[in-house]
Amino acid sequence: MKRVVVTGLGMINSLGLDKESAFSAIVEGKCGIKNIESFDTEAHTVKIAGEITDFDPLSVLDAKEAKKADRFIQLGLKAAKEAIADAALPEDFNRETFGVASASGIGGLPNIEKNSVVCETRGPRRISPFFIPSSLVNMLGGFVSIYENLKGPNLASVTACAAGTHAIAEAAKCIMVGTAEKMLVVGAEAAICPVGIGGFAAMKALSTRNDDPQHSSRPFDADRDGFVMGEGAGALVLESYEDAVARGATIYGELVGFGESGDANHITTPTMDGPLRAMKMAYKMAGEPKVDYVNAHGTSTPVNDKNETAALKELFGGKENCPPVSSIKGQVGHCLGAAGAIEAVVSLMAMRDGVLPPTINYTTPDENCDLDYVPNEARKADLNVVMSNSFGFGGTNGVVIFKKV
Repeated sequence: MKRVVVTGLGMINSLGLDKESAFSAIVEGKCGIKNIESFDTEAHTVKIAGEITDFDPLSVLDAKEAKKADRFIQLGLKAAKEAIADAALPEDFNRETFGVASASGIGGLPNIEKNSVVCETRGPRRISPFFIPSSLVNMLGGFVSIYENLKGPNLASVTACAAGTHAIAEAAKCIMVGTAEKMLVVGAEAAICPVGIGGFAAMKALSTRNDDPQHSSRPFDADRDGFVMGEGAGALVLESYEDAVARGATIYGELVGFGESGDANHITTPTMDGPLRAMKMAYKMAGEPKVDYVNAHGTSTPVNDKNETAALKELFGGKENCPPVSSIKGQVGHCLGAAGAIEAVVSLMAMRDGVLPPTINYTTPDENCDLDYVPNEARKADLNVVMSNSFGFGGTNGVVIFKKV
């Protein structure tokens, strides 16, 4: 099967509107979590999120088209355009063999909420005709394929917080078996709205550290009390190694392993076994290399961080053999279905720049979380192989491993 490499990257999150500014802020340990500005949180128990406050939808769509696209689609288009431009493709590339693998955990939740209220208060005849096409998860890939004129496979992953990582694997499979020559992966999420925040808060999944937003998300720290919602998008251009070399493309890394598994245990509580099996699958496929860095799922929830730590120790044969591990969710929050795509972009940029992104807000060690989490400050390191983990509600797990070419 064909080797698959990454030749273009794009990213937007609460710390930057493009990949370079966002990555730089992440490495510097800055935090994009703050008080929510997009709606009145007075009645809410959670009032904080990793919200993007300076994005203009008209930077990617005209005013008329922007009304047809939910915010997650708009953010996804921003990242996708950056990734395609970054890939520096020739003008005459074959658009019929260039596909899209999109991802989102929830999709157009703000639009669903808005139109539900309209239906209840003003009647069904007042529902927007753009409601359905702006809310469906696969419309992210639909919009991207239309605006970029990409006519290859058009796929969508809707696997909660593992969706972005699963989309990378799905795109790679298309190239490996020959149903596409190139694939654009784009994961996007924008669920910071009253029902989104209220719903996760009702599950007791979110941090309630409202008086200290900058220190609310604290992966692997003993005082963690839940995750913080984030929004954003990540995008990657994947193509065969042979095609990339032939056109002289810049290669960020080769996708050498991916793993997928199910917990078959609980709708929201993760296990150690499921994530471990996904890691083992990716690690075996990659040839069991020396992994230099793990970008952890690291949600800042009590159960996930403990289980992920235990799984990593099992995978690598003990604490002493584990590579450095960090989570960027302290900086940008948990971007749900976009997290895997964003964190894959960060992992590849970390390998490019030879730097370990820090786990910020790590102040109180937890006896169950005892690895090197690159606490609070980035470190220089020679990175040749990096792993990125994503685990989601429903017990769905995804892992990818990239190698420097």
